[in-house]
Amino acid sequence: MNALVLSLQEELADFYRRSGFGESVGARTLTVPVYTGCLLVPLPNIETRRRYLKYHDLHHLITGYSIGRIGEGEVSAWELGTGSAFASPLLGVMNLIALSTGLVLQPKRMWRAFQRGCASRNLYPNATRAQVDRGHWPTLASLQSYALGTRSLTPLHALRGMEFAGYAVIALVIHAVIAIPAVIARFITDLTLGYSFFQAVKPVKRQDLY
Repeated sequence: MNALVLSLQEELADFYRRSGFGESVGARTLTVPVYTGCLLVPLPNIETRRRYLKYHDLHHLITGYSIGRIGEGEVSAWELGTGSAFASPLLGVMNLIALSTGLVLQPKRMWRAFQRGCASRNLYPNATRAQVDRGHWPTLASLQSYALGTRSLTPLHALRGMEFAGYAVIALVIHAVIAIPAVIARFITDLTLGYSFFQAVKPVKRQDLY
């Protein structure tokens, strides 16, 4: 193999270093901050998330979507398009949480990512995860060739559009259920810490949109 071509594992390790996740998968806390509008809300880092996290991270590499709020929404929309909710309902719920923020910020990009996912394959099935772990795809390019643009969209385009609309409605409901209590909690906490009313309601400028 050309020395300039990184192995898939090396690509993943580099992704973790660049993203500030540490050297390898698994070094995660019991809770995980999840983008919900302008807030990072700590949610339980459930076993399902830990089991599939490596493959979710590989999806970021495959698609090129970032780990910012919009990028997480895009990769979640892509995963939903590939059928992630059918691989695991809990995965689908986690995708919907991230999609909700993306819909608020960049709805057109979420739709494009979903469409792209409809023509792609995810890595979540048991057999596919086993192949990844055995090194069946030695490089990122070979994995992208397997996952991206593998299916035709035309026959199901209208139905998949209705599917996305359904996901969008559910995602925004989830967004409201999580975000509203979180905003109220932050507001009360800020006032308790001595911030003025205007400081408490002022949105925090974030650098991680994309």
